[in-house]
Amino acid sequence: MRYSDFVPRFYNLTKSLGFEAGKIMPSRAFCSDESQGYPIILIAKHFGAFPFNHGQVGGVVSTDRHGPHAHHGQDLVIIHASHVGYDPESGAYGIYRRIQTAEHSFTVSCGKVCGTLDWYIHEYQFARDNIFVLRENDELHIVIDNQLLHLERPEGLILKLDRLIEKDAANELQPLRNLSTSKVFRLSRSLSEKLDRLTLNEAELRPLGEWFTPDLFFFRKGSDDRMDRNLIDAMPLIVASKWPALTAAQVNTQVEFDRAFRSILQEPAYAGKNLLFISGLHVDISPQPGQLFPLTKFIPWAACHLRQDGSHETWEQQELYDRIQAQPKENPDQVDLEQAIRTMKNLQEIKLPT
Repeated sequence: MRYSDFVPRFYNLTKSLGFEAGKIMPSRAFCSDESQGYPIILIAKHFGAFPFNHGQVGGVVSTDRHGPHAHHGQDLVIIHASHVGYDPESGAYGIYRRIQTAEHSFTVSCGKVCGTLDWYIHEYQFARDNIFVLRENDELHIVIDNQLLHLERPEGLILKLDRLIEKDAANELQPLRNLSTSKVFRLSRSLSEKLDRLTLNEAELRPLGEWFTPDLFFFRKGSDDRMDRNLIDAMPLIVASKWPALTAAQVNTQVEFDRAFRSILQEPAYAGKNLLFISGLHVDISPQPGQLFPLTKFIPWAACHLRQDGSHETWEQQELYDRIQAQPKENPDQVDLEQAIRTMKNLQEIKLPT
């Protein structure tokens, strides 16, 4: 849904839950990218308060800020989102037009998510290009680079060899022969079935390529970075997807909702408060020349409603979507930001003592 539709409807949803107009303290957990400014402006306009900041780069929730947020109001809102750029001209996710650059350049977006993905995608591409299918004596064999056969590496793409290689009579994964930088094995029966339509001439090698599917590998990386930890379990699916940045942003949204949800329920400062926490995905549609802001769309994922009496409930995606859509788009409490700025400008100046 358009952000200009989502925010007033979400505001009306909070009021339908008993939140009091003029006393709702919103917070946002967004990436620090400039493309996230438009949603922040709309939140300020409809909630009548500039949102508290719960976010880190990439759309990670700063759970250590729950306490300070709780001190700022009785009725509380947290809106969390990862984000991904989208170019409507090419139909590509993961890029965004930076209108502040001299040439209105396209760059990756979200930069944190895409920067995290680079290492994994490089590992994935190396494996795709260095695992080969070979036809010999009318049988399909698999040729694997020696580096990929070292399964004890502390970091890297780790193969699930039993899904790639057929065991011998002794139930061992023994090579048929050793080459200078790789080894030749019998191709597993399950993978042979997937490749039954592959046409290869005798002694012809072909990279495994598109048949190197997420079920054949996983990643290992020694990193304390929150984004790495959020994405690594799903990384085979992410790197093999059509739009890795989009898939990664979706996964991060889901993981962060789960993590933040549990921290909210255990936060003493939220006891006795009304709180509505929502997670979703921002799709930042690149602005065209003449546009100041992106046409941001919001895809809701899940929400948690914490009541004053300590009870709570979780709304899954379809229920959350239906609840938002059921609210009117008109918000009689919205603030005229331009008028508010003019009022502040025209007030008598207050001199600070020195």
